[in-house]
Formats: sequence, structure tokens, C-alpha cells
Amino acid sequence: MARRKKTKRRNIAYIALGFCIVIGIYVFILANYAVFPFSNRWRAIYSSIDLPDGYSIYGLDISHHQGDINWENLEKAKIGDNTISFLFIKATEGISLLDENFNENFFQAQRHGFIRGAYHYYKPNISSKEQAAHFLHQVHLDEGDLPPVLDIEERGEKSIESFRADVLHWLKTVEKAYGVKPILYTFYKFKMSYLNTEDFEEYPFWIAHHYVTKLSYEGPWKFWQFTERGRVNGIRENVDINVYNGSIYDLRRMTIVDESILYEE
Repeated sequence: MARRKKTKRRNIAYIALGFCIVIGIYVFILANYAVFPFSNRWRAIYSSIDLPDGYSIYGLDISHHQGDINWENLEKAKIGDNTISFLFIKATEGISLLDENFNENFFQAQRHGFIRGAYHYYKPNISSKEQAAHFLHQVHLDEGDLPPVLDIEERGEKSIESFRADVLHWLKTVEKAYGVKPILYTFYKFKMSYLNTEDFEEYPFWIAHHYVTKLSYEGPWKFWQFTERGRVNGIRENVDINVYNGSIYDLRRMTIVDESILYEE
């Protein structure tokens, strides 16, 4: 009887030890593959955003997703110690969509002293010619506005060669209309996979790379969207925050200066 009790206690101890080992392995895997690699992401979700070092010119990109904006509060809002200098505003998507808040946001941005720009969300399986025409019909940039922006995040079903040719067609069509090279927005991995050729290097690059404190992209760039979970006074929802890679003087030099902008239907 005593021997059976001793054996039972030993078996319970082995089971407890095995359970602890399994839990330890689980915690190790969780920490190394789900926590540590995304520590910046978790911190962004559950605490404050880490602002990148070395930049002082901040801006937002907004659309109807930000709802009704309190422009008086936004005009006085700060990101760290810096006021907001520029706003990119969603205008169009595909060949028919106009963002429901574009006209109001575009007007208010200028009224409240922001350097403003407008962007088109590109749909790769739709005619790039028609998409360019839609953007040019809806968006009328003024002197002092930033160049038009092409937001491209999808490749679609076309070959890489056809995809690149279509994107270049949009860029060149809009460049001809406004007399200034459009800004190309995309994510770091997307840029490296599909748009990392000489044809696209001549266009100002706006890179989206979140949850990192320093860019690893080695090419030239103008804007960096470093988070999509920013919080600022005047906007109730999360908002994308960007930095400009230069001075406010450089930023103003990027803006449209030709008063006789041509529009193509």
C-alpha cells in the first residue's frame, strides 16, 4: 500500500513537470513569434505611438473614414511638439467613386491653412485611362496644392508587365494634365515587389511602413506614413500620420506653381 502511494505521488509529480514544460514551450513560442516581432504593433494598439526621430514636418491622410472633422481643433492640434502642416485627402477610387467627404475636406483644409493634396485609389483590373480621366474630372488642384497622388495597394490579376504599364499610363496622363509629377504611394513590400524599377524612380515616393521606428528602404522618398492608428484633436477616429523628409521650405517647393493648369476630360 505504501509503495503504491509513493508511486502515485511520483506519477503526479511527473505529470505536473510535463505540464510545466509544455506551458513553458508554449510561452516561449508565443513570445518569440507573436509578441517580440510585433512589439511595436502591440504598443501602437494598446499604448501611445512612438514618433520617429529626426522629423518635424507632420501631416495626415484623411477620408470619409475619419467622419466629421472639427477643423478649428485640428488647426491647433499637435503631434508631439509639432503642428500639422499638410493633409492628403482621398478624392476618387476606380472610375466612378468620389469620396463622400472629399469636397468638404478639400475646401476646409485650404480654409484652415493646411498644405493640401488629393489622392486616387487605384483599382488594377479597371482601365487606367478611365481612372485618370475620373480623377482629373473630379479634382481641380490650385496653385499651392501638393501634386496629385496615386495610392496603389493592389496588383490584381494582370501580369507584372501589364500592371506596371497601366500604372505608368495613369501617372503620365495626370502628369501631362497638371504639369507636375504625381506622388506615388504604396507599401514598402509592394514597392519592392512590383514598382521597384527605373520607370518609377522619377516619381516622388510616399512610403507606407508601419510599426517600425526607422525605415529600411534605401531609395529616395518624400513622405513616410508610419502609423494608421494615430489620434489627434479634431478627429474622433484613428488616422494615418505621416512625416515629410525635409523642411517646410522644401515641402512648399513641391507644390504646384503654374497658374494655368490644363485639365483633360
